[in-house]
This record gives sequence, structure tokens and C-alpha cells, in this order.
Amino acid sequence: MELTPFGQELQKTFADNHYSYKFENHVIFACTKTMLPIMEKLKDEFGFNMLLDVCGVDNLQRPKSEWAHGKRFESVYHLLNMDKNERIRVRVPVDVDGGELVPSVLPLWKAADWFEREAWDMYGITYMGRKKERLLTHHEWVGHPLRKDYAADHNQPLTESLDIHFDPDPSITAEDAIRREWINIGPSHPATHGTLRIMAEIEGEVIKRSKLEIGYLHRCFEKMTENHLYNQVIPYTDRLNYCSAPMNNIGWCKAIEDMMGIDIPDRAKAIRMVLAELSRVIDHLVCIGAGAVDLGALTSFWFCFEQRERVYELFEKLCGTRLTVSLTRIGGMAQELPVGWVTDCLNVVKEIEKGIAEVDRLLTKNKIYVDRTRVCPIPAQQAIDWGYTGPCLRAAGVNYDIRKANPYYFYKDVEFEIPIGQHGDNYDRYLVRMEEMRQSLRIVNQVLANLPSGPYTSLDKRVCIPPKREVYTNIEGLMNHFMLVMKGVRPPVGEIYSATEAANGELGFYVISDGGPNPYRVKVRPPCFAIYQSFSEIVQNHMISDAIAELGAMNIIAGELDR
Repeated sequence: MELTPFGQELQKTFADNHYSYKFENHVIFACTKTMLPIMEKLKDEFGFNMLLDVCGVDNLQRPKSEWAHGKRFESVYHLLNMDKNERIRVRVPVDVDGGELVPSVLPLWKAADWFEREAWDMYGITYMGRKKERLLTHHEWVGHPLRKDYAADHNQPLTESLDIHFDPDPSITAEDAIRREWINIGPSHPATHGTLRIMAEIEGEVIKRSKLEIGYLHRCFEKMTENHLYNQVIPYTDRLNYCSAPMNNIGWCKAIEDMMGIDIPDRAKAIRMVLAELSRVIDHLVCIGAGAVDLGALTSFWFCFEQRERVYELFEKLCGTRLTVSLTRIGGMAQELPVGWVTDCLNVVKEIEKGIAEVDRLLTKNKIYVDRTRVCPIPAQQAIDWGYTGPCLRAAGVNYDIRKANPYYFYKDVEFEIPIGQHGDNYDRYLVRMEEMRQSLRIVNQVLANLPSGPYTSLDKRVCIPPKREVYTNIEGLMNHFMLVMKGVRPPVGEIYSATEAANGELGFYVISDGGPNPYRVKVRPPCFAIYQSFSEIVQNHMISDAIAELGAMNIIAGELDR
């Protein structure tokens, strides 16, 4: 394969005795001794300014001959060069049981904070200079649940909640300490929706320090995928960001299709685009409506949720359910559009456009709402450092959207604009989401006006159940049906990172296949995970009311956050 100039430069830089560069998958293998200089070079010289994800991999169930450098575990990094739209994966083998430590990349990217904590929590991979703090499991948990030798049904109930606690701060004088109080914001607070806990140290109404506790909705999605067939994972993806479930279905199926080299039919691509953009709209409506309620604006909530119901009715007509829909299958769609659905959808788009206009009149120039949301700004560089994607990143002034940077399906063929903010505050996030809804409806209209005909699912025998007449009339169709039902879809041995532009930003699936019926390893890159880890820094020295506004504008969905 002929290398691109970028690939040639990487090959020249990284092909030596310490590490190897694989152009086919843009993968660098590094050892723990050399990985930090590699990371510095990738960031400073090659422009990989965003750390998208850090995760662990346990190779226990693979032949030892396939273990990199003979080590059972790996710490895997996904990096993005936003200017050149280049991605790269760095795999670092590590002897966890032998006490080997991995250098932390936190000094290079703030985004590494929670991702490294999660890798220790799930796998026991220890990073130099980092405390061993639980993140998704509770503080009484014993063991690391994503290791291959940890049983999927081994639950560990919590017996006692964790008291509010902070590390000693020598900069706090005794006089300051007397003026401060510790409070819980959540998980029972209405704005935290029963799934988030903010331990705050306050002085009056100003937050001086805070700590976040997540995991209240953690159900170990990634462990469950290892015990189910590839298509059986789809209902689990519904429970990630349940406010826009079809986008999760699409992201998962696209990852497996990319791994298998399957080009789904044009009709399936178009239907997925329509469902994705409708889902983006209702996700933004939930964010704006619920965020406004948290600030005392109830009326706009009803306007937002009325339009959301219209979209749910479309989902129900298509598949029989509303919230968790499982609309896709690997290879295409689960169902064909029912008669009249396109006309109904076009009518719903017109109604939603009117509803958005009503919300615009209620909030955009409302002085109280504007003053309450013109808080907690974040500059562009800080947003990139934290790993922001989606509306929160674009509100900070960064023009990055996967639909434009790396278009999939027919996004390169439709006309739409990417709204950009200036200050990165909560009001800019509101404005960006409002305009994104208008642009999404614009996309839906264009796609439906040119909806392709043809099959709604691939005819590839590796993923498609044969028509009933073939199953009943010839042995090949019968056997193909039997093999798919009993043994499932089987992607080839390999790995892939596939990303789509979900409502909150980049939704990525890192999938490793060993050629079997179940995924060997799945890591979800949830967009709001990277965003929420910055919360404590952003709200410091702001009022409690500002923190509530910030929480709503970040649009933290616990199913996506905790998985």
C-alpha cells in the first residue's frame, strides 16, 4: 500500500526498535518507557491536539503468541488532529500483575483525567502519579470488573455511602475554613436527575471546591457486549443516550459494518440520516427544555416536549416503540418505512419548525434567561484540552463536526451549516443547539425529497437473513438462516474505532473482534464523559445557581456517562 505524505512522515519517525507504526490502521505500538516522548511528539510535532479516549484491554482469552511484547494488558489511546482530520491509535502493552506503571498523559491532555481513572477502575492499570480512585464502581468494590477473569454476574452491593471529603489544601487558612461549609448537590436534587452527585465546599453561595461522584447508573455495558451477539448489543446501545437512542443504534451498526467492509444500501443510509437528525432535534429539545426548568422557566419545557412527542409518534409508527427503539440492524434497518410515514414526517418537521420559533420567542431575548446563562464561559483551547466535542465545543468557537470533517452516508451531498459560538458560555450553547435543530430539519427535508428506492438492508449473506421463500425452498437459504440465528454475525479478526456525530458530540465505538460471535472488547467513547469531568474546574468561584445552569447546558445523560 502506498503511503500518504502523512503516513510516510509517521513511518519515518516511528519505525525503529522501540516502537512500530502500522499504516493500515494508523496504529503505533509503544512501550511504557518510550510512550511519553511519543505522545509529546504526536501532540507538538504532528498536531494531535485532542485526546479522544483512553481505555484498557485484557488479552487473557487470546493466545499468548498474540500478546504484544508478551504482556496481558494494554493501555490504548485514540488521538485526533483536528486541523488535518487525522486520527491515530497508540497501544501500550503493560504488565499490570507485575506492577508495571504507565506514564500518565494528564500533563499533555486534561482529557486523560477520568479516562485514566476508569482504566484503573475497570482493569487495574496504574498510571504514574495518579491516585487509585474508583470512578464508575463504588468505593467498597473489590477487583476490576472488565478483566476477563471477572464474572459478569458478580455484583457487589454497597453497604455505606461515602462521606463528603476533600484532599487537604495548604492554601486554605484557618479563617477561610471557618467560613466554609460542605454540601451535597444531588443525587436527589432535581437538576441532577438522581444520577449525579456534586460534593461542594461553599463560602456563602459561592463554590470554592467540588468533587464529582458518578456511576449511579453504571451497568457495565461494555461487559455485557462481550456476552452477547453483535446484533443483540443493539438494545443495550439504546440505553446509552436514551434521549436520542437511534443515534446509538446507528453508531454501533456503522462500526461493525465498517469493520466488515459492508456498504449498506442507499435507502438504509438515507433512513438512518433522517432518524439521526430527528434524534438530534429531540435531544436538543430535552436539553433546552429541562435546562430552562432548572432555571425556573417552565413554559418553554412544555413547548419543547410537545415537539418531542411528535417525533416519538413517528418512531412508534416505524417500530412500535418510542424511547428505546432498536431501529437498526447490522447491514441496514430493522424495518421498512410504513406507508405514509414520509408524509407524516414532513408534516412533523413543519410543526417542529413552528415549535422552535415559539421557544426562540420565549427564551432568546428573555433578559432573565440571558443573564442566568451568560455564565461559566470556556475558551476554545481549554475546551479542546478537556476533550470537548459537539455543541459544547462549537459553542466555544471551534468549527468541528464529523458530518463535515469526515462525512458519512450522504452528509457530503446535503446543504447545512455548522453554528459556532464565541464565548463558550451556557447562552452560546443554547444558541448553537437552537440553530443545530433548524439545520437538522433542513437535512431531513433534503433527504426525504430525494429518498432512494431499493432494499432497506444489505443482501450480504454474512449479515442478512435470507427471504422466507429461500429459507423454505433451498438448503443454502436454510443453512444461512440457521447460521446467522444460532452463531450470529462474525466480523473478521481485527479492531476498529468508528465515530459518528451524536447529539452531545463524538460517539465512538472501539471494537476488537477475535472472529467469534461476540465482541472481544468494546469501548464506548461517550461525548458527555469528557465534558463532565471539567465541571469542577469550570464552576469554581461561581455561584451554586451558575453550577445548576452549567449542568443543564452540558446536557449530561447518565446512561451515556456511566454506561
